[in-house]
Amino acid sequence: MARYQAGDFTAASALIEMVSPQLHRFFVVQFASRADADDLLQETWLRIHKVRHTYRQGEPVLPWFYGIARYVRIDHYRKVVRSAGREDSLDETSTPSARVASDKMESDSLEALLAVLPDSQREVVEMLKVEGLSLEEVARATSSTVGSVKQKAHRAYQKLRDAIGSLDRKKSQRGQET
Repeated sequence: MARYQAGDFTAASALIEMVSPQLHRFFVVQFASRADADDLLQETWLRIHKVRHTYRQGEPVLPWFYGIARYVRIDHYRKVVRSAGREDSLDETSTPSARVASDKMESDSLEALLAVLPDSQREVVEMLKVEGLSLEEVARATSSTVGSVKQKAHRAYQKLRDAIGSLDRKKSQRGQET
């Protein structure tokens, strides 16, 4: 990162190649569209490039990257909400987001399981379990305390246990019906 800050193109390329898959997963898990995830990854690297001078050498770099990615995601969400507020609904009885959520719950994928969590809890679980960051690194990336991260993780794990239990009950009921 120090070489990237100094303008070394090779270091920048190596850093992008090394960190992009992790950041891309961070966005893919949260958005159904890979195209959105690709756009957000590109926006993240543009912002990283613009603010690379603010990175303090000696500090862990991954929490710094995830902090920027988090704000890119928040900005994207705000933009989507603003534009959706201006759109007219064609059919208010049809709720595609509810259908998509129920379809996702039918699959046993990680994305579907994490979909039951609020954004803040999903973000903490992804960073801790999917990306392998430490509690301190997640706290830095989310601008919160270690205690807050632990609390969000605990509540998320409980919701995930409940969701998995619900899926298991549904499967056993289906098995009894046949």
